[in-house]
Amino acid sequence: MLYPIKFIPRLKERLWGGHQLLATVKAGKGAKIDPEKCYGESWELSAVPGDESVVANGMLKKNNIEEIIEVYMGSLVGEKNYERFGLTFPLLIKSLDCHDVLSVQVHPDDELAAERHNSYGKTEMWYVSGCEPGAALYVGFKDTSITREEYLSAVNEDRLPEILNRVEVKVGDVFFIPAGTVHALGKGIEVLEIQQTSDVTYRIYDWNRVDDKGNPRELHTALAVDAIDFASDGEQCHMKYEAKENTSVNMVDCPYFTTNIISLNGDKEFDYASLDSFVLYICTAGEADVTMGEHTEHIEPYELVMIPAEADVVKLNGNATLLEVYIK
Repeated sequence: MLYPIKFIPRLKERLWGGHQLLATVKAGKGAKIDPEKCYGESWELSAVPGDESVVANGMLKKNNIEEIIEVYMGSLVGEKNYERFGLTFPLLIKSLDCHDVLSVQVHPDDELAAERHNSYGKTEMWYVSGCEPGAALYVGFKDTSITREEYLSAVNEDRLPEILNRVEVKVGDVFFIPAGTVHALGKGIEVLEIQQTSDVTYRIYDWNRVDDKGNPRELHTALAVDAIDFASDGEQCHMKYEAKENTSVNMVDCPYFTTNIISLNGDKEFDYASLDSFVLYICTAGEADVTMGEHTEHIEPYELVMIPAEADVVKLNGNATLLEVYIK
């Protein structure tokens, strides 16, 4: 019988990164850490080629995500997911520390990404797990009737931020970013990011900054323009929900993933017998024990555990805020 599976985080140095991930992603989790580097991302679960996550616990320890899917197939990820995605785990889960503002960017949808990159597109969501007072992000355009020509004019005249929808954030805010939506995370924000397994990004504005060698980073203006959904409404990307104690409350529901929030207080059982999918629990605050059969794993903030699809009942114990993620 399978068990709750944990993975070794993969830290990524970024120009806009800081040192917060050094505190949240502990060396005890097996991540390779250099205290001198500025890390912007911790990939908690990945099937991106070359960056496949490796199991951290139990009998499957040291095997990567593709290897365990190859052996356990639908028992691990769900029969429908295995038929649809094969050996590729369909989601990429990241923790981000935005010590500086990120570039303004957009991701292609499945059709365009397949045509150009032989890849999946990227629809994603953000859960704000920490932020400084007044921190803000950008999502969509202020005017949803903006034309392609007006957008290109703003890009060419170096005034793109003026036409973007800016939103101040607080801990617990959730944003759903469909492929084609222009977006940027702002300075002083920490997020948990759930997305399709894809690393295709078109950078369209980078705040006129340079890298550590004094060079501006590459922009993808020509590629991006055909990927942008100019009618994307940034206000509708800000998802509304009301958390309830010991209840799974939906935040985002789309063809690529479903994400709920659980405000755990004490003991709670969840029955997944009728769900043909893996389940991910991602801890955003507090601590919890996750039990499947005779196996229990403890999770703390920014830790993730995978519940195999073969599980029926999962028992949770603790005081924590958990994201619950699966594919319908």
